[in-house]
Amino acid sequence: MTVGIIGLGLIGGSLAKAFQRDESVTVLGWDADHSIVEFAEIAQAIDGELTDEKLQGLDLLLLATYPEAVVEHMTRLAPLLDKTTLVIDCAGTKEKVCASVFPLAKQYGFSFLGGHPMAGTHFSGFKYSRADLFDGAPMVLVPPAFDDIRLLDRAKKLLEPVGFGRVSITSAQAHDKRIAFTSQMAHIISNAYIKSPTARQHDGFSAGSYKDLTRVAWLNPDMWAELFLENRENLLFELGTLIEDLTKYKDAIEHNDFGTLRQLLDDGRRIKEEVDGK
Repeated sequence: MTVGIIGLGLIGGSLAKAFQRDESVTVLGWDADHSIVEFAEIAQAIDGELTDEKLQGLDLLLLATYPEAVVEHMTRLAPLLDKTTLVIDCAGTKEKVCASVFPLAKQYGFSFLGGHPMAGTHFSGFKYSRADLFDGAPMVLVPPAFDDIRLLDRAKKLLEPVGFGRVSITSAQAHDKRIAFTSQMAHIISNAYIKSPTARQHDGFSAGSYKDLTRVAWLNPDMWAELFLENRENLLFELGTLIEDLTKYKDAIEHNDFGTLRQLLDDGRRIKEEVDGK
């Protein structure tokens, strides 16, 4: 099997290293920064550079870039791809990518799935990539048709060397709605929380709660700003819901209302128990 990867940052680099664990897989990589391609080859994360001439021999092409870049790459590469190549993007939002690339796949005869590997760290860049990043992690796939079992089975088989724990199938709309809550909101809350002037005085007074809440404040601003704006409506809904709930806590504390405050806290505890178990 020959796999091509466009974008050799944390996600793309980790995908490359994961595939390299299987000796039967040849990995070709490309990055806008050619020095990263050279470094990835020296580090044996890839077997060579992915060029236009080598596109024809790919079994799988993965695009680990921002949504806008996925669309730009596929607009240029679509006519060059072999019809037997399966293309999966790994961008953090799906609606714009799928709306743009599904028609290209139909026009040029190759297969495309939207994808989102659900793993990462608060660091970015190839130097933080690792072969086991996706071991046991979920992979979300967005197919053009939910009844194309052969396509989904093919995707799962091609992705096996990466080590995903489970593969979930959804629509682009459902993906973006859920990811606004599970990922994007967490990054906004963490990033806003650390802006308190008290943050600079936390040393010696913080433990697990502080670390858990601030871990993803250390983010890639360019990437997350694009993802937030790509998913604007879903994110505004989640932000509005949070602000409304926070206002209730603020009002209860402001008015020294123990009963309401306790009820709010108990409601949150109960919902957490219902959602994630004891």
